[in-house]
Amino acid sequence: MNYQKEIQINAATGSVKSKRLPAALWALTISAFGIGTTEFVIVGLLPTVAGDLGITIPSAGLLVSLYAIGVAIGAPILTALTGKIPRKMLLVSIMLLFVIGNGLASIAPGFITLVLARILTGFAHGVYFSIGSTIAASLVPEEKRATAISIMFAGLTLAIVTGVPLGTFIGQHFGWRATFIGVSILGMIGLVASLLLVPNNLKNGKTASIKSQFKVLGNKRLIFAFLMTATGYGGTFVVFTYLSPILQKITGFQESTVTFILLIYGIAIALGNLIGGKVANKNPLKALLWMFAAQGLTLLAFYFTVSSPVLSIITLFFLGALSFATVPGLQLLVVQIAEKELPGTEDVASGINIAAFNIGIAIGSYAGGLIVTSSLGLGSTPWIGALFLVITVLITIISIRLSKKVN
Repeated sequence: MNYQKEIQINAATGSVKSKRLPAALWALTISAFGIGTTEFVIVGLLPTVAGDLGITIPSAGLLVSLYAIGVAIGAPILTALTGKIPRKMLLVSIMLLFVIGNGLASIAPGFITLVLARILTGFAHGVYFSIGSTIAASLVPEEKRATAISIMFAGLTLAIVTGVPLGTFIGQHFGWRATFIGVSILGMIGLVASLLLVPNNLKNGKTASIKSQFKVLGNKRLIFAFLMTATGYGGTFVVFTYLSPILQKITGFQESTVTFILLIYGIAIALGNLIGGKVANKNPLKALLWMFAAQGLTLLAFYFTVSSPVLSIITLFFLGALSFATVPGLQLLVVQIAEKELPGTEDVASGINIAAFNIGIAIGSYAGGLIVTSSLGLGSTPWIGALFLVITVLITIISIRLSKKVN
């Protein structure tokens, strides 16, 4: 029996048991690369966009937080509303919306139009990652689900390795509009990859209504998982949103050097994401506790090393690895809890967790903007981000205790 026949047979039951990774997983990764690029490239372009549109850097930072709000709204609500649409058709439609949103951003005449285009793209992002996680998990054996999710999210992290530095370079030399044109092209590639590589007979999850979201939000273990996601990511984005101005104004790097540092940061993120997926396969809660604690300590260390060009780069490497290492574990934890306690709500639970990631991004980037404009200034963002992680560690400890009671 050849590999393609194995995929077709196992797809009928909703999963692929082949030892080889299915081609559909790479299609998810390719699209995640484009989506990750458009989400994070704005971080490297904040000074450029602010200068071109005549706004302050904290105001430009709203392009991060409002995009995240678009994701937070789109993930749970649109995921529930699109539950009956065949998975392949939905993936292709999402990528089409993504291309349109970035195309509008590239021709936006002013800040408000740019914000609206970002929110539209955020809608596509939210649905894509919520259903993408469950599709990736369904394509492989149970013991490899966290790894499959991490491979899909590797597209997002690889976007930070190559897409964000390249997009930043293009924006700095040819204007930020050229960056969004490039991202639209990435979206088209992802659309074609989905058409060619994703099987037509992917099994839909059980249809989950808006009402089912209240069920999910009424589950204590899921609530704590969502809180872990939001506060953990919030701490990261207090700093990450304003990383470019921090490195230029405090550490003293030139604009061109920041692009290179973003490349190093992205490599660390990609490594951390893959390692985090493997570590979280057996016991995601235990792995998350240690990763969150290490991330908080590294954020605090960055407060002391930010003025040193050498030490700041070393600290950022570890910070990048830890910040995104928790992604596959958090997604797997939510899917596991939903499967066990609320069967049929896996897609919605995953969607709400994607919303929680982006609520954290919105809160973190907004908090960073308040800090930057206050008397505390840019230099205080690392230790305030560390406080977010202290809260996350406490929430994780409570989650572990709840898990022991259930088991």
